[in-house]
Amino acid sequence: MPSKAGTTRLVIVESPAKAKTISGYLGPGYVVEASFGHVRDLPRNAADVPAKYKGEAWARLGVDVDNGFHALYVVSADRRQQISKLVKLAKEVDEIFLATDEDREGEAIAWHLVETLKPKVPVKRMVFHEITKPAIQAAVANPREIDRDLVDAQEARRILDRLYGYEVSPVLWKKVMPKLSAGRVQSVATRIVVERERQRMAFRTAEYWDILATLAVANAGEGPRAFNATLIALNGDRIATGKDFEPTTGRVRAGAGVVHLDEGGARGLAARLEGRPFTVTRVEEKPYRRRPYAPFITSTLQQEAARKLRLSSQQTMRTAQRLYENGYITYMRTDSVNLSETAISAARRQIVELYGERSVPPEPRRYTGKVKNAQEAHEAIRPAGDNFRTPGEVAKELSAEEFKLYELIWRRTIASQMTDAVGSSVSVRIRAVSTSQEEADFGATGKTITDPGFLRAYVESSDDENAEAEDAERRLPTLVKDQPLTADELAAQGHHTQPPSRYTEASLVKALEELGIGRPSTYASIMQTIQDRGYVTKRGQAMIPTFLAFAVIGLMERHYPRLIDYDFTATMENELDEIAGGDHAAVDFLTAFYFGSSNGAGDQDIARSGGLKKLVTENLSEIDARSVNSIPLFTDSDGREIVVRVGRYGPYLQRELPGGEQPAPAATGEGEESGPQGDRAPIPEGLAPDELTPEKVHELFLGGSGERKLGDDPATGEPIVLKSGRFGPYVSSGERKSSLLRSQTPDSLSLEEALRLLSLPRLVGVAPDGVEVFANNGRYGPYVKRGEEFRSLESEEQMFTVGLDEALALLAAPKTRGRRAAAPPLREMGVDPATEKPLVIKDGRFGPYVTDGEFNASLRRGQTPEALTLEEASEMLAEKRAKGPAPRKKAPAKKATATKKTAAASKSTAAKKTTTAKATAKKAPAKKAAPKKAAPKKATASPAEE
Repeated sequence: MPSKAGTTRLVIVESPAKAKTISGYLGPGYVVEASFGHVRDLPRNAADVPAKYKGEAWARLGVDVDNGFHALYVVSADRRQQISKLVKLAKEVDEIFLATDEDREGEAIAWHLVETLKPKVPVKRMVFHEITKPAIQAAVANPREIDRDLVDAQEARRILDRLYGYEVSPVLWKKVMPKLSAGRVQSVATRIVVERERQRMAFRTAEYWDILATLAVANAGEGPRAFNATLIALNGDRIATGKDFEPTTGRVRAGAGVVHLDEGGARGLAARLEGRPFTVTRVEEKPYRRRPYAPFITSTLQQEAARKLRLSSQQTMRTAQRLYENGYITYMRTDSVNLSETAISAARRQIVELYGERSVPPEPRRYTGKVKNAQEAHEAIRPAGDNFRTPGEVAKELSAEEFKLYELIWRRTIASQMTDAVGSSVSVRIRAVSTSQEEADFGATGKTITDPGFLRAYVESSDDENAEAEDAERRLPTLVKDQPLTADELAAQGHHTQPPSRYTEASLVKALEELGIGRPSTYASIMQTIQDRGYVTKRGQAMIPTFLAFAVIGLMERHYPRLIDYDFTATMENELDEIAGGDHAAVDFLTAFYFGSSNGAGDQDIARSGGLKKLVTENLSEIDARSVNSIPLFTDSDGREIVVRVGRYGPYLQRELPGGEQPAPAATGEGEESGPQGDRAPIPEGLAPDELTPEKVHELFLGGSGERKLGDDPATGEPIVLKSGRFGPYVSSGERKSSLLRSQTPDSLSLEEALRLLSLPRLVGVAPDGVEVFANNGRYGPYVKRGEEFRSLESEEQMFTVGLDEALALLAAPKTRGRRAAAPPLREMGVDPATEKPLVIKDGRFGPYVTDGEFNASLRRGQTPEALTLEEASEMLAEKRAKGPAPRKKAPAKKATATKKTAAASKSTAAKKTTTAKATAKKAPAKKAAPKKAAPKKATASPAEE
């Protein structure tokens, strides 16, 4: 769409990739440039605060809480060069279009651009939900003003999160550990994960049995001859299943009225039913109907991408961002399930083409969102354009990851406009009477799908990997009441109740969404933040809280319960929605939250307590650091309490000393002990909290500082003991010590293996020149040594097997000296679309990085050389270019060369000083230098993003 004759327009978007796509849809007279995301933010630390505000007491917060919560914004250091470029361009054009994303964050970026650029020409806001030529041209033709209500809502959220983070985080530094952080949403998300782990720790498994019968009909006809049925009742009482047991005791729930079969009972009953007649007592058939799923919103896309593609929330959103910016899908941050009329028509046309007219319902389907506190009503996530491109049509244009995600979105969108899946379901009851006259009832269910409808295009996955797929059929023979059956097999089956499953990123996002906490734009960052902060680790897809998270959440629950209350956090989101809708004033909301002055705004419980400021300062003295950093586990058989303590070097186990004594706390940091060791044992890295069972704890104490005797050395008679030190487990016997090898674990170490370890360093032999040759294990792995010469061995086993000739041959081989030959690149990526330079990924000292030969950009957390796309690499390097080359350090000035006379004099003086020093040293013992007191470091709270 060409601009008016002689008119030049500057269009500002967030990313270079988006700029490139949009510029292709606009005619001459348009300059499209990127802002690289947010251009201003609150200061991250004291260095960011402008000089004129340095003396202000509120500068630490970046928010003047006493003057209407005025925010101090500073241009990010890595955006200054790009801002200078935009300022220059703004002076050369006639109009400016701000084409940032259409949500609150995008609206705020547009406002910050106006405040920063201070343009003298007209500024218009241009919004669109997909990057296609018609959508971009329509956005240019129908601009609007910046929505200040949306800006106020985003600013209120940012300030709220800053106040929360900067006021609560210091409490954690003082009472738990330095450099921790608290956040309005991250703390709640962490609490959810911790509570699930507590349930798992308290869980007690139960065993229960039933009988699986393989039954057969005499004349099956067209259907199957045999089918399976499960024992469901005995003498009219229901057989106990997993839901009938108390999770914390493993006992049958009171009043359940069920028969709890054990192994003996199940096997005995099966034997008594052998050869007995089975009869159908009831057959119920019902129609089956399943409606399609709504199109994707942000949360459901993250959930399904995690289940089907094994992508993290961050990976899903990065991939979706690329698809959006390159015009393949609509905007990916949305909580609306609506489809436009254009999209519905496109989907229905494509369904007819691919699946036939019978797959399209008479009327288009409309969906209603179930998201609590839904934000701006965007469209659902769908393929872009008025005519959807099939996955086959875009396969060659996309990376493997992009293609899989596009196909997922396309299938879900198409399926949402298809007919229901229909069929029939049948429920059958069968009875047999045992030789002891026990009435045993068995049950079986079947499902037949006569028309799969939408299931031909899409089947949703489940968080339960054992769950049956919705398109799966279970076909039964045609059965009627009183029909006789025979039992081909009767097998007693044992089951164990299972603890509640750990959260995955997908199920945690779902939980947050159901609680009304967080927003589409924040889910991915929340998942990443709680992992980056050390509160949660991942084992496969499962999210496991650390003991550090237990300590932090324990403190918050005891002393600031309202700040991590689910309803309170959801209420905050609702207040922000009201600000976005123009129904609430941001200043009133922030005042009530921070100072507690209640005028109908903010949370009343916080207001009554005097607000956040008073809450965190007055309560501080009541917090007992030692108690906060102690997580009780259980009391052992000797009556000693077993606790996990969170210390500066990590968590460890501790139990009471004999007589109930405890080591006295010392001044090494609040909550952490020094002095008497007591009975302690380190907790191995990677061990989940729910895995600290009494048996495991006992094992750790045996192999930890409580020691475990492996046996006696047959050569010396001295005991060989397994111990655990600060740097890991080791074996000790007399004066000999040896660390365990990487391939060994304390719980499986045998006496024979310990003796081998204590044989190190092993004398391999004596070289011809009389120098001894040893094999040993070192910091960098196994090696052989002769005098001062070292050579590495390929494996740990070689330390015990290498012979003298082989060792001498290794030692005779020359060392690789000087610079190594340049390693080949990890991957060649192709040509940078922005600069047309070839891009490669290399392995550097600090990990892999992408380079164009002039600029380098390290791969970010979560990125891998294999998965990095050309667009991501181009954008990373564009950001580096925007910052400009790193300033070179000045070489230190060379000292003037001393004359021979001066050098000789210096040498003489040095010799005299050395002689004097030696004499002085002989006369008097050297005084011990007083330990220097380290200056206390100021802990810096990073801006808490939710």
